[in-house]
Amino acid sequence: MSNCVLENVDVFDPESRKRRSGVDILIQDGVIAAIGTIAAEAANGAVRLRLSGHTVLPGFIDLHVHVVASNTNLGANAAQPNFLAALRTLPILRGMLNRGFTTVRDAGGADFGMCQAVNTGVVAGPRILSSGKALSQTGGHGDFRQRSDQLDDACGCLGRQGAIARVVDGVDAMRLAVREEILKGAAQIKVMASGGVASPNDPITNTQYSEDELRAAVEEASAAGTYVMAHAYTARAIRRAIDAGVKCIEHGNLVDEETARLMVERDVSMVPTLATLDHLMEYGPKLGFPAASLAKIDAARSVGREALAMLANVGVRIGFGSDMLGELHQHQSDEFLARAKVVGNEAAICSATSVAAEIINEQGRRGTVAVGAVADLVIVEGDPLRDISLLLGQGEHIPVVLKGGTLVKRDGRLCESA
Repeated sequence: MSNCVLENVDVFDPESRKRRSGVDILIQDGVIAAIGTIAAEAANGAVRLRLSGHTVLPGFIDLHVHVVASNTNLGANAAQPNFLAALRTLPILRGMLNRGFTTVRDAGGADFGMCQAVNTGVVAGPRILSSGKALSQTGGHGDFRQRSDQLDDACGCLGRQGAIARVVDGVDAMRLAVREEILKGAAQIKVMASGGVASPNDPITNTQYSEDELRAAVEEASAAGTYVMAHAYTARAIRRAIDAGVKCIEHGNLVDEETARLMVERDVSMVPTLATLDHLMEYGPKLGFPAASLAKIDAARSVGREALAMLANVGVRIGFGSDMLGELHQHQSDEFLARAKVVGNEAAICSATSVAAEIINEQGRRGTVAVGAVADLVIVEGDPLRDISLLLGQGEHIPVVLKGGTLVKRDGRLCESA
């Protein structure tokens, strides 16, 4: 970790929604030490980067990723040999870092070893907040067995590096599963509370898990000082999850206004995932998605933007999630554009910075450009508040990224030590 000065930059701080022009930022020991005019003696031999015309933002936080999903067919992904599945995460993680994502919340699949590999510098990538294996009922969104399969091995997921979920049924089994995932390093727990678009046998309109099972997951997570995030598309599934104590809803395309107001009342966050459905519709036929899956995707996609506008109007806390799978990981940053078209550039950026930091209980430490905050920073050529396209693609307009005060991308390339 080296000290660094970013010279003559423009700054947007999403937490305060304030902008500053032509200032210096001093980074020492992994945190932002000063913002203003930094004298040479104060910098104490720090690396100085001259970045006139560039905008500094906090490092991006993606609240819904699956870093082990190197294949859009999640059943086939789980069937990969473990070593191969692990190796295939490496370009996914590097791509995220290259695009400016310094923290990601994995919504099923990443394990403690992968987090440690990133945190200790063995593997280049964003810091991972792992959910371990997501929890699914039999026949639920995380159960990728076909109807012709033998159903006596709990879908064989526990030892599979490429599996994003495990099958768990019953209150006692749920309690044990949550305890096991927390023992293995989960930062939060993920449950499948409704049908989904990528699984073979469950319509989106299905509710999944009994209220007692959901409540058991919440109780065990709360006892361990963390929370439950729930995959849920429909208003009915979202309300059941909220009543059980779930604190963050994933997707939510079919939410209604009454349920959105309940979310505000109960302080529950939403993480919509819009762009992935666009790309699944575009690429799904080439990737072998059956007609039934494409119909589910289209039904959720067609109402997603209206739901986002309504959620924003009601005042729900809305975080950034991409949920890309397999070949679609390269489109992660398209979520910025999908949101910006509905709520504007500033709100789209805040969803991946200050709002996301609040959802993971790290407000003030991440998601902000402020003295004392962790120096996770993205430096953009130009002004993304005016032109959101500067955040798209593979980081072509992001020449510099810092993660925990360390330069992990410089002059447009990931550093060897990243």
